[in-house]
Amino acid sequence: MKRILIPAVIYVLLAAGGNTPAAAQQGPAPNDQQNNELPNLPNPYQTIRDFVTMPEGRKMGSTNAINLDAKGNIWVFERCGANICTGSTVDPILEFDPSGKLIKSFGAGKFVFPHGIEFDHDGNLWIVDAGVVDKVKGSQIFKYSPDGRLLLALGKPGIRGTNTSKDLFNEPSDLAIAPNGDLYVADGHIAAESNRRIVHLTKDGKFIEQWGMPGMGPGQFDNPHSIALDSAGRVFVGDRSNNRIQIFSPHGQFITEWRQFGRPSGVRIQNDILYVADSESRNNAPGQYGFNPGYHRGIRIGSVKDGVVTAFIPDPAPKNGASFPEGITVGKDGVIWGASIGDRNVLKFVRK
Repeated sequence: MKRILIPAVIYVLLAAGGNTPAAAQQGPAPNDQQNNELPNLPNPYQTIRDFVTMPEGRKMGSTNAINLDAKGNIWVFERCGANICTGSTVDPILEFDPSGKLIKSFGAGKFVFPHGIEFDHDGNLWIVDAGVVDKVKGSQIFKYSPDGRLLLALGKPGIRGTNTSKDLFNEPSDLAIAPNGDLYVADGHIAAESNRRIVHLTKDGKFIEQWGMPGMGPGQFDNPHSIALDSAGRVFVGDRSNNRIQIFSPHGQFITEWRQFGRPSGVRIQNDILYVADSESRNNAPGQYGFNPGYHRGIRIGSVKDGVVTAFIPDPAPKNGASFPEGITVGKDGVIWGASIGDRNVLKFVRK
């Protein structure tokens, strides 16, 4: 019998630069209250929900993977109308025009647990599959042309790597692409057996280096869930279960950690502005999933230069299962796009 280990199952049950001032790195969030009330920050955005139109007879699945191509088209990598693609025959990769109308879709039967989508400088898609059907499929990263042709596959179908593997992954969550095409992979998710590291690869997927191990200290990870690069090449990692962002040099030297952006599910950088989606913070008991007292869920925005949070888009329903974006992307025009797990929605945030 094939063994299927999918972090999504656990998720549903549990959930439904340089140096900065020490005060910004330690203790409670400087702009949040310990009773999880709204922080005293402006929200300069209005929210547009249900932006894209699914094909007739289809519904949106859970998703945290959303991005824009150079034309402004919206790409979503969703979980086949559910929270997992195993056994499904629908296409999970969907392209919509800027008005939200479907252009095309592809990828049926190829993935387990969609978890990341990124574009390189040639316009190709990089797809992250975080789930695993042992010895069958999953735990891989794929490069596709925009018309759906597979150009490269990294890892081996359904084979879990270790925390030091050079050519295997174990439930990768996200990737970022440097200007020279180098890949930075956040390799690991919430399952205990998944990896806890960052893998640095060439644009052709050849191993350069890796860093990280399980833990709570500097350079250690509990759930490296998201990753982004700033203009200096520094690596920002959303170490979600440790309730922090860790910042590294391009070759993995630890620089600092920031906790003022909440519990980071999605981390993106545009023009050196840092956008962080917190979809999980809760005022529950210590040791319970999502424990992060003093943080209201939502999207925090600040500068990569000093880490000061300057704006906040609050989750309107922050006390139960995730209902706001887990994954985000930001257009060149500053518009924020979000993809949600709980209510399976694509949201657009535009300045008021």
